[in-house]
Amino acid sequence: MSFYSYKNGNPCSCPGAISGNALDGLQEKICVQVKRVYDSCLQQEQLDDKEVVITSYAMVAGNNCGCSCSCGDNAETVAPTSAPVPPITFESCRSTTTEGTIRSLTVERLCDRPCFARVRCKIDVPIDILFVDSRCVEYIGKGTITVEKDVLLSIPDESIVPYSLESMVSAICVAGTYLGNNRFSLTVCVTVILKVLAQVEVLIPSYGFCQIPPCEEFAENVCDEFFSLPLFPPASLCNNEEVNISHPGCNQGSYGGCGCGCGCNR
Repeated sequence: MSFYSYKNGNPCSCPGAISGNALDGLQEKICVQVKRVYDSCLQQEQLDDKEVVITSYAMVAGNNCGCSCSCGDNAETVAPTSAPVPPITFESCRSTTTEGTIRSLTVERLCDRPCFARVRCKIDVPIDILFVDSRCVEYIGKGTITVEKDVLLSIPDESIVPYSLESMVSAICVAGTYLGNNRFSLTVCVTVILKVLAQVEVLIPSYGFCQIPPCEEFAENVCDEFFSLPLFPPASLCNNEEVNISHPGCNQGSYGGCGCGCGCNR
């Protein structure tokens, strides 16, 4: 079963919210190897008339014009048996990964702002473009959207273990037009998170190892959710007030606490 399943009989040894004093149960200090984030920034922008060239494409297996644009998420593709026949109609596009590729990176430290630097780079966001040709044959094309960044970030001092920059990306198209020669003009919503990282070893307090519960096999046990409910309805008081048998604002024998919307007008 899951850490968070209601069937888990020992939730105290699993990840989750802390009840009581957070210091209770601490057992040791442990050293973990992680990527520390020294700084990061997020930018979201709309790119209009962004020209993207398809570098390769594949056919969507078993789909035709009746597809409702959800095909690209889990579409099964096959090698194309023929080239798309114009006219080409754009359907949708979205990024294929959350990791962007950084290139042409320059980091210029600022004399008037210690610990800060001007970071300039180009970030490539790979995307899948779903389109259909005149025969109602659907294709998925591979393309790349490039965004340029010129931002200020806090950069750590020089050390034996160097820092690095990584990007987290997401893109989705809201409109598109086929231009010809494997080119599309797209209107794209792009999110880019630029992060300054370093692989470090950190000392942290620990509650000990997790106790991994056994896996719960999926089954259509529709009664489980119902059986997990309490046998009797728990008392529910509004603002800790006493429950009244009647109230001027309640209809059909509803109980008190109407001022906060508990059980009135049922």
